[in-house]
Amino acid sequence: MLRTLTDFISEIAGGGRESTFAENDYRLAAAALLVHVVTIDGVVGDDEMARLRGILGRRFELGEDDAGRLLEAAIARDAEAVDLYAFTSVLNRALDEEGRKRIVEMMFEVAYADGGLTEFEDNLVWRAAELLNVSSRDRVQLRKNVRDAAGEE
Repeated sequence: MLRTLTDFISEIAGGGRESTFAENDYRLAAAALLVHVVTIDGVVGDDEMARLRGILGRRFELGEDDAGRLLEAAIARDAEAVDLYAFTSVLNRALDEEGRKRIVEMMFEVAYADGGLTEFEDNLVWRAAELLNVSSRDRVQLRKNVRDAAGEE
């Protein structure tokens, strides 16, 4: 079933499974966390995938093709992962506090892409933020900022 979901997401993202991103590339780790957020509620929409690809391109200054390749690699990496630590440990080594906060912010942006934040998405971001050493206060503020920007109540 997981392979079917991964293949479905890969098809929506529009490409094969080739990767030019190394296993220890912080962009791949961040993208895999974002893929996990998109898939945690079991509903993967075209709008969420488009938003995710846009966030990857904008935040990591990638062209459309590279953002698509990163998304493909992240989908495969997320399917292989057994826990969040595989991603957060890479991010902790590569990023400073502000960088880790930006990852949490990106997770909320993706979570709100479908119009709201589910309890599964919120819990996932909370667990990842803890592993990224982002304080509860900062996480709550980031969630509020993203929610306000998305126009949610």
